[in-house]
Amino acid sequence: MKTMKRLLSSLMFLTAVVAPALAQTPGGTLAKIKAVGEIRLGHRDVSVPFSYLDDNQKPVGFAMDLCARIVDAVKDELKLPTLQTRLQPIQLSTQIPLIENGTIDIVCGPATNTLERQKVVAFSNTIFVSSIRAVVRKDAPIKTFEDLKDKPVALTTGSTSITLLLARGQEKKFEVKQVLSPDHAASFLALTTGRSDAFVMDDILLAGLIASSQTPDNWRIIDDSLRTEPYGLIIRKGDPDFKALVDKTLGAMMKNGQFAELYAKWFTKPIPPKNVNLNFPMPAPLKDAVANPNDRGV
Repeated sequence: MKTMKRLLSSLMFLTAVVAPALAQTPGGTLAKIKAVGEIRLGHRDVSVPFSYLDDNQKPVGFAMDLCARIVDAVKDELKLPTLQTRLQPIQLSTQIPLIENGTIDIVCGPATNTLERQKVVAFSNTIFVSSIRAVVRKDAPIKTFEDLKDKPVALTTGSTSITLLLARGQEKKFEVKQVLSPDHAASFLALTTGRSDAFVMDDILLAGLIASSQTPDNWRIIDDSLRTEPYGLIIRKGDPDFKALVDKTLGAMMKNGQFAELYAKWFTKPIPPKNVNLNFPMPAPLKDAVANPNDRGV
C-alpha cells in the first residue's frame, strides 16, 4: 500500500512538472515554423492593392504589410529573432491546396471567407469587406447583371464570382458565356481586348486593375452587386494556437490605429508602381468589422 502511495505521489509530481512544459510547447503551424526555422507566406502577383509585384518584382501590398506584422509576432512568440521568411507565389486556384499540404503557412492576399471554404481551411478575422460587381466599358449599355444575358463575361477560375453569377442567372432566368482565365490580370485583359463584355470580380480588385490600366477612363464599375464578402487571411484548419496569434496581432492593430494607417496607405494614397490612387475610403462594413473583430463567413 505504501509503495502504491509513493508511485501515485511520484506520478502527481511528474504531471505537475510536465504539464506546464507541454502547455508552453507550440503546436501545429507554430511547431512547424520553429522546426524548419522559417515561415512561408503565400502571395499573389496582381491583386492590387492587397498583394502584387512592384517594379522590382517584390511582393507588396496591404495584405503583405499585415503579414509582416504577423511574422514579427511569430518571432516574438517563438523567441526566434532570426526567423527566415520564404515567399511563395500562388494563384486563386492554388492557395487552398498549398495551405492544406503545408507548402505555405498563411495566404497574404485577398480571400473571401465562405462557409464552404471553412470546411477545409480557417480564416483570420476580417481584414476587408468587398462587393462582387462587374467592370464594363464606360459607354456600354450595361447597368445590371441581367444586361449581360448571352454576352461573354470574363471570370477568374476558382473565384466565388462564378457561382454567384450562376445563381443570379438562375434566379433571373438568364445565362452568360463564361470566359475563364487563371488570374485577374488575364480576366481583365479579356475585357480590354474585346473578348468579353464584362469582368465580374470584387469591386476593390476591379478598382485596382482600372487604376493601373493604360486607359482608366475607358472603364466603369456597375452599381449592381451580387454579394458583399468579407476577406480574411487563410490559415490551416484545426490550428487554434496559430489562429489565436494571428487574430491577436490583427486585433491589436485595429485597436491602436495601425490597421487604419495601413489601410489609408494602400487605399487612399498613391501606391507603386505607377503612383495611382485608388481613392477607396474604408467602407462602412469594414469599419464595423474593425470595431467588432470577427471571422464570420458568407
